[in-house]
Amino acid sequence: MSELRAATRQSTARTGIIEFDGARGTVSIPCTIADVSGTGARLKLDWSLSFPKEATLVFADGLRKTCRVAWQQRRLIGVAFADGVASADEQALMMTEKEQALHRRHIGAQLKGAREARGYTEAQIANLVGVSPEFVSRAENGEISIPLHQLTHMADLLLVDLDSLVAGPASSDVELMAE
Repeated sequence: MSELRAATRQSTARTGIIEFDGARGTVSIPCTIADVSGTGARLKLDWSLSFPKEATLVFADGLRKTCRVAWQQRRLIGVAFADGVASADEQALMMTEKEQALHRRHIGAQLKGAREARGYTEAQIANLVGVSPEFVSRAENGEISIPLHQLTHMADLLLVDLDSLVAGPASSDVELMAE
């Protein structure tokens, strides 16, 4: 399956509900949200069924996103959010706190590796980006989130693709989340 999404997908394993209008009213189907990004999600259904072109994905915390089906392969469905990119607040609701912490640590480790590979110190990167060395240290340790404009600037300075810094956690990390 080709990677056609516009935003990096983050692994998750949350339950959700897909709602759509059926012949006899609203149909609600439980699903597993396997991956999520700011622009869509990959869903796993408990059974194969005919699926409408548009539905509402309801996250466990009540967040509702209207989706269009991008692809379907038996019980797997890729959906794109119909209203465009999810806001930062919506994206925070789409992953558990544990998943968000894991993702911050992953980004921090990727950033640190790229910084060290280029021979920069934390202080040098901090100076070039306009933040404190403590900010860089805390970001590399996954203690804080890095605003997108600063992460983009860091990626440019380190000559790395932004996607390589924010790509989802390694499979071993995902397995740890499931425990």
